[in-house]
Amino acid sequence: MKLKSLAVGVLAVFGIVSHAMAGTAVGKVTKLNVREGLVYFTLSGAAVGRPGCAVNTQYFMIKDENSSVGRQQIALLLTAMSSDKLITADGANQCTKWGDGEDLRQIVITN
Repeated sequence: MKLKSLAVGVLAVFGIVSHAMAGTAVGKVTKLNVREGLVYFTLSGAAVGRPGCAVNTQYFMIKDENSSVGRQQIALLLTAMSSDKLITADGANQCTKWGDGEDLRQIVITN
């Protein structure tokens, strides 16, 4: 029982740490690129804390543009662009959609 509790605790800490190490950026959307199977964007503020797979890039990838979350993220990006709002983009600490672009975890319109 104690071993099971320890394993759950370690997994919980690892989950928190993995998101803490993910990239984040604050700024206005400067580029929104849509092409077959890919949607990605950059912000006016530099992305920091990027995972190793994305240290040389500044863009974030919509992980699944066909999912409800992906469509919501695209809608928020378009809203932020059209209203000239700042957003905060938090990465997922992985590059599964594209080899050097960090998957997006969340977007927050900040003003």
